[in-house]
Amino acid sequence: MIEKKRMVPFALLVFSAVSLAGCGAENVQEQVNSAAETSETNETEQAEGTDAIAGTLSFYTSQPDADAEALVAGFREQYPDVDVTIFRSGTEEVVSRLLAEEEAGSVQADVLLLADAVTFENLKEKDLLLPYESPELAHIPADFVDQDYMYIGTKLMATVLAYNTDLVEEAPTSWFELTADNAKGELTMPSPLYSGAAAYNAGVFSRNDDFGWSFYEKLYENETTVVQGNGGVVQAVAGGEASYGMVVDFVVANAKEQGSPIDFVYPEEGVPVITEPIAITKNSKNEGAAKAFVDFVLSEEGQQLGKDVGYTPIREGIDAPAGLKGGDELHVLSADLADLLEGREEDKEQFQSIFGAH
Repeated sequence: MIEKKRMVPFALLVFSAVSLAGCGAENVQEQVNSAAETSETNETEQAEGTDAIAGTLSFYTSQPDADAEALVAGFREQYPDVDVTIFRSGTEEVVSRLLAEEEAGSVQADVLLLADAVTFENLKEKDLLLPYESPELAHIPADFVDQDYMYIGTKLMATVLAYNTDLVEEAPTSWFELTADNAKGELTMPSPLYSGAAAYNAGVFSRNDDFGWSFYEKLYENETTVVQGNGGVVQAVAGGEASYGMVVDFVVANAKEQGSPIDFVYPEEGVPVITEPIAITKNSKNEGAAKAFVDFVLSEEGQQLGKDVGYTPIREGIDAPAGLKGGDELHVLSADLADLLEGREEDKEQFQSIFGAH
């Protein structure tokens, strides 16, 4: 690869504002307390015993704000009598909030849409999820559906190697180019302590014989910068603060479409892929609306809405957006799900021991 002369960026401001809005950390306990009033309202509405899809629905997600709002807007076109509140943050922080609510005996969330199956295996193990066999499952590949119907994948999101097209003349082809001298101080990636996708990546890369933790140690030695989420990575690369980024594909494709000087490749060694599953909480106070929401997300209309936002649909019969690879085109790097679940906290601790707290 050949480094180009660094230039001052200017075309990414709109994208950056959308991607990073709402990414700041909030005080979990404070939010748990403030949600109590919403819970009381929900309980009152459900106590009225109506079979109609109505009332309030609490939606916890790691999706970017604009994407979550678009999804809710599409749902409410079909169910205008459901008021949906959104709590958005990184997957790890959303889970922290959920567990704090569970500890306090008052889970507020009705529906969860978070990064990866490992996260949901953890919540399933803690008995926090409600099984639901959606009629839309007939159109979802069985590999993406939990065998106990506790959670279902909603899309395919690959972590790719992004690069700034003003700074990098020749597109990279391999993850290991990030450990070379000419990439020193030029890579930014999300933190597994905040991002569920990054936590999944750390688990997969560290369990792959071609990478291992030595890959991360070399990235650290090559002065890699760590930011919280994927939005921060795209901002840094598109803005010229970094030449390269490890980041989920759809946010790069969106930034490119909006005119930012950024592109991406699927490295030849393969890519980690997450499915951003959806699930209903065990003690949902509006089970009817929660099931309707899950059905909508998996429906043809909901999947097309996701595609329009930039996601690769998981439902059969809908192609990936232009520029992204579909499931049958991806060379997937993976690891045993049970092993990833058992090792998730150790993986984050190992990452922190290399890069420090981020």
